[in-house]
Amino acid sequence: MSPVTVISLTESGRALGDRIADLYTGAVHMYRPQPFATIVRNQFLDGRRLALIMASGIAVRVLAPVLADKRKDPAVVVLDDKGRFVVPLISGHEGGGNEWARLLAGHLGAQCVITSAETYTRPTTVAGMGCDRGCPAETLEMLLHETLAQTGLAICDLAGLSSIELKRGEPGLKAMAGRLGLSIGFYPPECLHAYVDRLSARSEIVFRETGCYGVAEAAALAHAEHLTGSTAELIVAKRKNARATCAVARAYARPPPGERT
Repeated sequence: MSPVTVISLTESGRALGDRIADLYTGAVHMYRPQPFATIVRNQFLDGRRLALIMASGIAVRVLAPVLADKRKDPAVVVLDDKGRFVVPLISGHEGGGNEWARLLAGHLGAQCVITSAETYTRPTTVAGMGCDRGCPAETLEMLLHETLAQTGLAICDLAGLSSIELKRGEPGLKAMAGRLGLSIGFYPPECLHAYVDRLSARSEIVFRETGCYGVAEAAALAHAEHLTGSTAELIVAKRKNARATCAVARAYARPPPGERT
């Protein structure tokens, strides 16, 4: 996903903007930028997602001249300076604004206000990881951060980690999860093998060693589906370094019976 620019106009909004910027790798927070309209429009035209801490009317008037196509415009969300509400304003569906607003509201303890017609469910995002025996926690955590950066997500966006049952006793995984405050789901190889047709690539070497053709992607898919009861999708295919692999999947919880979809 595209990088984030946060723009605030008040002192309380400035503190909120700092909180939001800290959530995203490469995010920029601008407080009362001048010339205001030019800077906001240029950030938008550069393809950056905008979190605007200001009245929605101001946001609309500033961005109206540069809006082009909902399939191409970056997502824009608007927040009040107390951080009580998050409203996706532009590119809610095609640009991912609705999903981003939900995630952001979750981080801030705010209410997400979506006005477009859709099912009001939040995605559950998990990271699947595989590693060599004795892989250090620092090596795993570095790869996890690098992988999340591909989507504009942060550790706080994760509902948990997952791996193969063979790694349950791996000290590096345990140490990393404890440091990040995340739980880990472990799955037997026969469960992960069921995801073979949904992997971005198959490894014969991994199959000989574990009984499944891929650990990180299959574990991410399995855990996301376990947590939600819904079909998961990979949002970051397997990335690797010299000692570990990581992938990210998400799924949407099924709406309660009778809820309009």
